[in-house]
Amino acid sequence: MSNLWQQLNGDMSTIVESVRRNLVQISNGRRGAGAGTIWHANGLIVTNAHVVAGHETLKVTQPDGATLPARLLATDPDHDVAALAVDANNLPTIVLGDSRQLQPGEWVLALGHPWGVLGAVTAGIVIDTGTPLEIPPARGEFIQVGLHLRPGHSGGPLVDVRGRLVGINTMITGPNVGLAVPVHIVKNFLRQALGSPSPTPPVTEPVFL
Repeated sequence: MSNLWQQLNGDMSTIVESVRRNLVQISNGRRGAGAGTIWHANGLIVTNAHVVAGHETLKVTQPDGATLPARLLATDPDHDVAALAVDANNLPTIVLGDSRQLQPGEWVLALGHPWGVLGAVTAGIVIDTGTPLEIPPARGEFIQVGLHLRPGHSGGPLVDVRGRLVGINTMITGPNVGLAVPVHIVKNFLRQALGSPSPTPPVTEPVFL
């Protein structure tokens, strides 16, 4: 049994190390900061709309510590997704998963920078997918996960046990209950907004991270 746990720990650590290469920090020029996920090697980054809303000065800090100015390309407040661009090439990209195939009980990992802790990871299980009862139907689909998201996880990747991107962390709706925007929603957003195909105390109300 101990060998099994050692193998599991090793596998999870490898996944986290790989996904961290695709995780960036987004600052808005004030006190706020969130996370972002590198979507394309040519500098396309996906985050939450609420992370960048109302801010003209945006900067992206890469995992190696390099900081670049970012341009807001498109935003969709209803689905809480946004696309940024930085002048960079050959960035590490994340493998995309299929959020429509997620099943309740599957393990997932969420990465971000909660309370300024860079590259922090939390793990939990999928509760359900679809439109949560506490969210207006017009907001669309979300992945409901049983893990502890905190301020600073917003815009970071939600990945499956193979390290594939299945969602973008967005908000919490209760103690240890979080929501993520499914990756197929993000694909549709990018396709419509940019013409871009897919690349390689208890909380009683939704709280943006």
